[in-house]
Formats: sequence, structure tokens, C-alpha cells
Amino acid sequence: MRSIQTFLILTILIVFNHNLFAQTMEMDLWQNGIPNSKEHADYKEIPIMEDGQLVKTSQVTNPTLSIYKPEVANGTAVLILPGGGYKHLSMHKEGTNIAQWLNSLGITAVVLKYRLPSDAIMENRTIAPLQDAQEAMRTIRRQAADWGIESKKLGVIGFSAGGHLASTLSTHYMDEVYKLTDNQSCKPDFAMLIYPVITMKEEFTHQGSKSNLIGDDPKESLVKSYSNEDQINKETPPTILIHALDDKSVPYENSVMYFDALQENNVPSEIHLYQKGGHGFGLDENGPSSNWPEACEQWLRTNSFID
Repeated sequence: MRSIQTFLILTILIVFNHNLFAQTMEMDLWQNGIPNSKEHADYKEIPIMEDGQLVKTSQVTNPTLSIYKPEVANGTAVLILPGGGYKHLSMHKEGTNIAQWLNSLGITAVVLKYRLPSDAIMENRTIAPLQDAQEAMRTIRRQAADWGIESKKLGVIGFSAGGHLASTLSTHYMDEVYKLTDNQSCKPDFAMLIYPVITMKEEFTHQGSKSNLIGDDPKESLVKSYSNEDQINKETPPTILIHALDDKSVPYENSVMYFDALQENNVPSEIHLYQKGGHGFGLDENGPSSNWPEACEQWLRTNSFID
């Protein structure tokens, strides 16, 4: 009986450790002070936990990186930017779940818990998410050798508003939005944009993301700058876009506009438009758009980002 109990305990521990899928560490993003920040004693992060796991969070004050290593790494890494309308972060469905999928492909996954725009704790709320995304890419490149990453195979994946941030990172990587301490590049080598917000223009924008990032009545210069379909050039990273035609939150035209601009600039790109799927489907295994991860995997292989 005792041997059976021991076997069961070991089995449970093995399954438990497997389910952690090798999260190696969590670290503060900024090591020497968070730029563009100001004190607000009553402004605290609001995490939502389920079964001991962070599912959603808002009012982020201290951005972090969570690094997940696969059992056998292939040298490719992807920075994950969860969505949530620049109001909250979907840390499980569009964060840790995505890390697990990427790990299954041999890809090192890094989830960024980034600051969400707020006048309460920021001097300029419009640049704070981009500051965090740029520094995240630079941090991964600084650690590339230690983490087993090839510095030229570092991509980004973003969902919804996280897709807007990923496309901003892909088109605004030359913007100096904080004081640099080295010459590490923050340019992604490739991007995967999943039901992304792209434009800030009135007809097709996601109003919540727009209002939270640049305000209810923004200057036209901000609308132009953060309408990322207008910021693409021939140096923009190769990109795959995923969207559902029946998305009622973020119109599929967001992805189409970005794809069209990529094509006009001869940037290697691909788009998958699903008849149904709605918004925020994540890794839904039973949904009509559920094969998008396989499409992304094939695209990564086609472009030699994975073998």
C-alpha cells in the first residue's frame, strides 16, 4: 500500500511540475527606476487570481517579465503582449497559455506585464506601454546568450490592444522614448498580430483602446502616429495577422489595412481571416478559428524562424 501511495504522490508531482511548463523566473523589467513615472500612494495593482494563477490584472505599477523555457530550446524567442483594451491585461488566456503553446514549438516565451496608460502614475501615458515593450525586447537581447536565444530570432506576439502595442513596437522601434544605456536594438525580427487593434482612426478603431491610450479627444498628430498602418515601411518586420470577420469589438479591417501596407512595402507577410470566431478567442480548441496556431507555426517555418 505504501509503495502505491508513493507512486501516486510522485505521479502528482510530475504532472504538477509539467503543468508549470518550466517557468524559469520572473524579473522586474526596470532595474534602475521606472521612466516616465510619478508617485501615487493610492494607485495599486489589482490582480485577479483563480486556483493560484494570475488570470487578469489592472493598474500595473511595476512591469515584469516572466520567462518560460521549453524542454528543448531551438534558439527562437517570442515576447508576449496580452490584450485588454489598455485597461487590463489578460494574463492567462493571452499570456501563460500562449507561452505554453510556444514552448511546445521549442520557442522560449517571455510574458510582459506592461504598464497600462494612466495619468495618475505617468507623466505621459501615451508612451508608457511602448517604453515597457522596447525595454523588454532590449532585456531579452541582453540576456540572449544566458537564455539560449539567437538574437536575430526574437519576435513579438500581441493580442487585441496587445496587438496594437506589438505593431507599435514593430513600427516605432526607432523612437527614443526613454534614456538608453546601451545600443541594444528593440526591433522585433518578426511579429504575430492576433485580432489586433491597429488604427486610431475613427471608422475602424477600438474606441476603448483609443480612449485609454491617447484620450477621448486626441490631437490629430497622436491619431496619425498610433495608426500603425500609416507607419509601415520596407524595414517593418515580417508579420502574420489573424482575425475573424465577425469580430464585433475590433473590426477585421484593422488587420487588412496593416497587411495591405506591408504588401505595398514588400514586407513578407501573411493574413488569415476566419468567417467566424468573434473577438478574444485565444487558444480556443473548439472554435471555428482554432487552427490559427498551426497557421502561425507554418509561417514561422516558411520564414526560417523555426526549423
